[in-house]
Amino acid sequence: MKPIQVGLLGAGVVGGGTFRVLRRNQEEIRRRAGREIRVSHVADLDIARARALVGDDATAVTDARQLIADPTIDVVVELIGGTGVARSLVLEAIAAGKHVVTANKALLAVHGTEIFEAARARGVVVGFEAAVAGGIPIIKALREGLTANRIEWIAGIINGTTNFILSEMRDKRIDFPTALAEAQRLGYAEADPTFDITGVDAAHKATLISAIAFGVPVQFARAHVEGIDELQAVDIAYAEQLGYRIKLLAITKRREAVLDEPAGIELRVHPTLVPAKRLIANVEGAMNAVLVQGDAVGTTMYYGKGAGAEPTASAVIADLVDVARLGNADPGHRVPHLAFQHSAMQDLAVLPIGAVVTAFYLRLQVADETGVLARVTGILAEHGISIDAVLQRPAEPGHHEEAARTDVIILTHDTVERRMTSAIEAMQALPTVLARIVRIRKEDLG
Repeated sequence: MKPIQVGLLGAGVVGGGTFRVLRRNQEEIRRRAGREIRVSHVADLDIARARALVGDDATAVTDARQLIADPTIDVVVELIGGTGVARSLVLEAIAAGKHVVTANKALLAVHGTEIFEAARARGVVVGFEAAVAGGIPIIKALREGLTANRIEWIAGIINGTTNFILSEMRDKRIDFPTALAEAQRLGYAEADPTFDITGVDAAHKATLISAIAFGVPVQFARAHVEGIDELQAVDIAYAEQLGYRIKLLAITKRREAVLDEPAGIELRVHPTLVPAKRLIANVEGAMNAVLVQGDAVGTTMYYGKGAGAEPTASAVIADLVDVARLGNADPGHRVPHLAFQHSAMQDLAVLPIGAVVTAFYLRLQVADETGVLARVTGILAEHGISIDAVLQRPAEPGHHEEAARTDVIILTHDTVERRMTSAIEAMQALPTVLARIVRIRKEDLG
């Protein structure tokens, strides 16, 4: 059978990994796909890099549009990144009738609805396994392996940079800037780590996972996003004393009406206290892990490398194999891009963060006076918030030594976020609360 001809846009880390893995495992891949998958063209503005990668095995060009226009190319693999030029090139490839494989989570989180609709109209496949959690096949698990289930919730560590930083802060008792510098030194964090540390990268991926889990359009603009850049080492230490670890989690839930709040979907990324006994709480370093709760299967967990040349290449090539197997099939018999048939997609509301129901960790630095704790707990009670645990410790030395102060740490039971926001405003107004109250959400994930 005629080989699948692939045009590779980008000869960087993932592009290079994809080319090398395809060449190294060519025979195994052919046996699985039923035909050879061959990279025949590579486009990169750094033509020297592209030529060094492919040698005499493929044609290197600088013009991506030249590659897209080539009638011999069956599949375009987009590994450029970003949402500008990449969007134009992907849509041009689709218009030219070519299948597309991409690792570009930002592109699909922002423009996925447009891209998937264009692909459906043209009858081509858009594969994006590599866009979420690197080498972990979470997209295929959700779209195919768990198709019998009503997905209830998903929680994932899907950014290795932030997980490495949090592991360093906990293990070495260091602050965020020091841990970030170490992550940059070791190559886990970019020179500009903004997308990672502010949670945006994880939110891009969470948007795609949510769409597949619940059969809704991608809607990144509605996600609630917080990063770890303001997280303090003292809160990591207190959490550990209470039997928890702090992870940057991407969470999406299908939620029925509860506590006078409407039904809808939660879509959020933020630091989260997780019980230390949970497997996902023990995922360390730059590794990724995703928990999926289905009504039939229960809880399943997917663990592995979330980035890197060859782990991501593994996912890219898995999509290429799917194209080789199903690219010529009637579009109605292919696995839908977002798991659900186009006519069965639903535009369920993504709930605002104020409507989210979860438990909380609070840290208040207060004057060490009689009656302070009673006033704080009284405010929580007035807002219908019940307390799970309280811990009191001397505040860190060296701050405002003219007044004795103490840290009060409170764990609550589940409550509606807007109630907690109102309660914090009332507590913050107390003259005995001496610093900004720290709030971190808590999930049991049981």
